[in-house]
Amino acid sequence: MKTETIKRGLRIICLLVISGSLSGCIYWIRAYQTYLQMDEFDRYFAVVTSDEFTLQFKEPILYSKDFVSLSKLYASQDTPTEQGRRWRYWFRKVDGNNKVIVPEIKFYSDLNFNKKGRIIAWSFSSLFLQIAPPKFLEVSLRSIGGAEIDKEKKQLRANSKLIDKIAEDLPDKSAVLAQLGEPLEIKDEGDQEVYLYHFLLETHQIEKGYEDRALSEVKISFDKKNAELVKMSGRFAGLKVSINYRNFLDGASDKSS
Repeated sequence: MKTETIKRGLRIICLLVISGSLSGCIYWIRAYQTYLQMDEFDRYFAVVTSDEFTLQFKEPILYSKDFVSLSKLYASQDTPTEQGRRWRYWFRKVDGNNKVIVPEIKFYSDLNFNKKGRIIAWSFSSLFLQIAPPKFLEVSLRSIGGAEIDKEKKQLRANSKLIDKIAEDLPDKSAVLAQLGEPLEIKDEGDQEVYLYHFLLETHQIEKGYEDRALSEVKISFDKKNAELVKMSGRFAGLKVSINYRNFLDGASDKSS
């Protein structure tokens, strides 16, 4: 208990340092407060998985305007709901010239807000779950509770050592390709193949100077020996995501030897 108190105290000091260096950026403070909630994941969050993966916020802090301030991008669709509003971000697979590939391959991410404008749920569609399987996506979110903070890059580096491992098979290359189709490029990186995909965000407005954020470059790594999914990284509406699945896989050391 004493150790946890000290750790939380250090993070609060860190928060003060960050807020002092980001004058006027109150949204970073709210983002940090949300990060602190990750230490008690089940108290502040819930996960619901069906065709979608949804992270529910039990005591929401972030406002809709914070997501625009952080990403510099606006949603594809803004729809009123009984609880408030839903922002849907559509990502469509494109070629090297940013032309949408036909037939379309697309996925979405939804942000749901209450009537006060605070986020209450964040969802990812089924296609996204082909490269970020639900159990691995959940455990990667849980690992944020022990993440290291890079104040300059404003990024979190999750600590996979603080969570239980998953005893589950990962999708292989054929399963992923069946959903995403052929990649834009394939890179040879030692014992892995890296498949590169481009997805373009449909958006009605981008803040000047941030136009490049509409393009999501997704890298998916496969083991050459067994064609198993190893890693996924990309940026989605300004949100950078990188998951090394072997960090969360029970018995991963045996597989990678």
